[in-house]
Amino acid sequence: MNRLFLGDCLEVLKGEVDTESVDLVYIDPPFNSKRNYNIFFDDSKIHTQRVAFEDTWSFKNVSDSLEELNTLQTEDLFKLLKVYSEVSGHSFPYLVMMGSRIVEFHRVLKNTGSFYIHLDPTMSHYIKTICDVVFGHGNFRNEITWVRTNVHNDVRGKYDDITDVILFYSKSDDYYFSTQFTGQSDEYIQDKYTHVSEEGRKYRLDNLTSPNPRPNLTYEYKGYKPPSFGWRVSREKMEQLDQEGRLHLPKDKSKRIQLRRFLEETKGLPLGNVWTDIPPLNSQSNERLGYPTQKPKQLLDRILLSSSQEGDVVLDGFCGCGTTLDSSEGLKRKWIGIDISPLSISLVKKRLEKGYGSSVSKYEVRGFPTDFPSAVKLWEENPFGFQDWWLTELDVLSTTYGKKGSDKGLDGQGLYVVDNKGTTVKVGFQVKGGEKVQSKDMDSLLGTMEKHKCSMGVFLTVTPPTKPMMETVVESGFFGVSGFKYPRLQVLTLEDFFSGKRPKLPSTNITYKSAKPTKKSSGELGLDL
Repeated sequence: MNRLFLGDCLEVLKGEVDTESVDLVYIDPPFNSKRNYNIFFDDSKIHTQRVAFEDTWSFKNVSDSLEELNTLQTEDLFKLLKVYSEVSGHSFPYLVMMGSRIVEFHRVLKNTGSFYIHLDPTMSHYIKTICDVVFGHGNFRNEITWVRTNVHNDVRGKYDDITDVILFYSKSDDYYFSTQFTGQSDEYIQDKYTHVSEEGRKYRLDNLTSPNPRPNLTYEYKGYKPPSFGWRVSREKMEQLDQEGRLHLPKDKSKRIQLRRFLEETKGLPLGNVWTDIPPLNSQSNERLGYPTQKPKQLLDRILLSSSQEGDVVLDGFCGCGTTLDSSEGLKRKWIGIDISPLSISLVKKRLEKGYGSSVSKYEVRGFPTDFPSAVKLWEENPFGFQDWWLTELDVLSTTYGKKGSDKGLDGQGLYVVDNKGTTVKVGFQVKGGEKVQSKDMDSLLGTMEKHKCSMGVFLTVTPPTKPMMETVVESGFFGVSGFKYPRLQVLTLEDFFSGKRPKLPSTNITYKSAKPTKKSSGELGLDL
């Protein structure tokens, strides 16, 4: 059964994934580029992702993590990281974090397996040396350059950054690889495929002359003299090609027979290590989920087709919004997905349900709330993660993604289309966990709704609301638009949620489709509606 884990991939790999059980690992970890996609904090109880879109990694226990690598099996990596502790500056915690995880990815790979790690130029040179130590520099196969975007006009003082780096390693010399091919350009086709068969099929001509002397293949065919070295094929094969219409027979029999290469049968050109033909997702893409680091499925399809076969096990330890898992499901691979963010796990579940419906392969989710007790447990261990989980399950954008600090009165916001003209309304959400809720909480939600121009508000609570709170809900009345009426205030308890109840809201939710990365004054990136 396929598996989806909520948790730190290091702990999940150690506790849940067997040695040499995976055929292909692809990871797209945070790049440590200060772009605020995934933040990794140290917590007294658990490591948890509190900001879904920040990739500044910091450890309080870097030295302890490093010492764990000071063993016979990872002694060389320990030595390398000790050097980096002196020369790499702020990158050192990130390198310790990635080094310990790359060791585990290597362990779970089969001897015939392959490893791909997606990076940007800020960290790729460091990570390559770590991979050389863990996998062996002799098992380095390629540095792939993906041209992910076009040059912009607003870059000053340097060349524009338009590429990512994907490092490709195998675990041994005995690994699976299937060469992929790229399409041929219109210019190439126009230049090379200049002939048209009787059936209207375009083709080019190819040589049938043997490159070396072949006396046994020196024969006359239909009055055409053989080349001095003979033909490339036997008489029987020549006759077969002729019957299939694959021979070009010149009217002048003093000229040579040539082979017809039909355009529709060509695989194209073998794929190199510079990929320019896969564009990034734009704002109009049907794939787009509003997740800033989302990669196009075409990119993962290519990697999976190159380095795995049907039935193989594919693992992504930083699965994000689930592109690797989507590709694995579509290409009939088994898969394991791990992410430390409740947001990501929710997005993956919804993506698989939307993309495959009832035909999706059976999979189990571990470490993720599936009932009232497990949700309460998440609240007790990680209230920020609990908030992100519940909001994301309702397709709502968290205003803080669990980050400590002011949420300006709202924990989440949703955007909904209410008519065929595209009119939208904003809905505010407030989450309350284990503490007893009070009337002032509902009054606070009403006030912040006005401040943020939200037409409706939803109060999410673990504990049941009080009678005065429900009186406020009734007194707040209804919001009407385009012939529809919705309660202006609504309450949803955790128990209601697990019984299948949902807020009464417009059916067309465009929250994530409309979310765009926004620069904040502190230099951070967030998502805004």
